Amino acid sequence: MFTGIIQAVGLISAVESRGADVRLTIASNDLDLSDVALGDSIAHNGVCLTVISLFEKGYQVDVSRESLNCTTGLEHAGQEVNLEKALRLADRLGGHLVAGHVDGVGDVVRFEPVGECWELDIVAPQRLVRYIAAKGSITVNGVSLTTNRVEGNRFSINLIPHTLQNTTLKHLTTGDKVNLEVDLIARYVERMYQPESAA
Repeated sequence: MFTGIIQAVGLISAVESRGADVRLTIASNDLDLSDVALGDSIAHNGVCLTVISLFEKGYQVDVSRESLNCTTGLEHAGQEVNLEKALRLADRLGGHLVAGHVDGVGDVVRFEPVGECWELDIVAPQRLVRYIAAKGSITVNGVSLTTNRVEGNRFSINLIPHTLQNTTLKHLTTGDKVNLEVDLIARYVERMYQPESAA
């Protein structure tokens, strides 16, 4: 479980093919690895992956073909990724509850400055639209954000300078694809209102 509050930006320094899957080497000078052990979970652009080896300034994770097919941003060496270690029970919940399971890939259709901030418009897959609400929570490339407006399958987010400075979102351009995870609460509310769940 995560919060969507990014702790560091890392670099995919190597991608090693392992059959249909890949092994990523992640380099990060800023992520504190002193309390990370083999088998721990770290979110990479919103994708929960398991640490399989550790070294002084980084670590390795394996990514299945299924995960690669359902996400974006984990394919190539040289790509930056947003990093967050798994939530501990004593931690502050600064963002919202994030599972690290990407629900779909969205398309950036607008990214423009508005005063000191930037406005980001994303088109979501149609199947996710019912979970996205104005002033609700959504995770974009692992970052916990609040939606400003929702029009059909398009939603808008305002990004403050701090978020831009401390995440990879500052590099987005129109046409880019992003990992989306909808609010867990919205999913459970829908489940409770399904007739078969009332048994």
